Amino acid sequence: MKFNKKNISNVIFAIILVLFFIPNTRGMMQIFLTRIFSFSPGIVKVEERTQVASYDWKLHGVNTESTNFNIAKGKVVLINYWATWCPPCIAEMPSLQKLYNDYKDKVVFLFVTTDDDPELNKFMKNKNYSYPIYRSLSEHPKPFVSKTIPATYLLDKKGNIIIDKVGAADWNSTKVRETIDNLLAE
Repeated sequence: MKFNKKNISNVIFAIILVLFFIPNTRGMMQIFLTRIFSFSPGIVKVEERTQVASYDWKLHGVNTESTNFNIAKGKVVLINYWATWCPPCIAEMPSLQKLYNDYKDKVVFLFVTTDDDPELNKFMKNKNYSYPIYRSLSEHPKPFVSKTIPATYLLDKKGNIIIDKVGAADWNSTKVRETIDNLLAE
């Protein structure tokens, strides 16, 4: 067989396809491909923005102190619903960690999950992540009712949802950083 560009690309495609059928590599392949195809999330048009209905939401801190969402009133907030078993969640976590590292003193970050402590602790330690993890102790405020994860919301200081993204995204993009900087300056 002569190796030309077409044959090489076919072989690579076949290898990737086979890796999806091997249980031990399927998750890694999903994460890898999701990272490649994750782009910066879009901004919600001004006329389509919704506002947080209530700030009364009790949160149990897993690796941080427990809190109530009302501490976020009047601040820029990023809420991310995720799980350790979710490949798209895992794919976007490095970008969220970088964003958290740079904005943790300016933005309220809430990473919300239903996972158990042993899985969470192992995941956080293995990945060297340090963002604050919470579990909901009361009903989620409207409109945070997505049943799909990951789901991420960026709120302005008035509680308007500026970004509403279901699925993986690149949260460490210039677009997201400029949006947050503009919200902080308001």
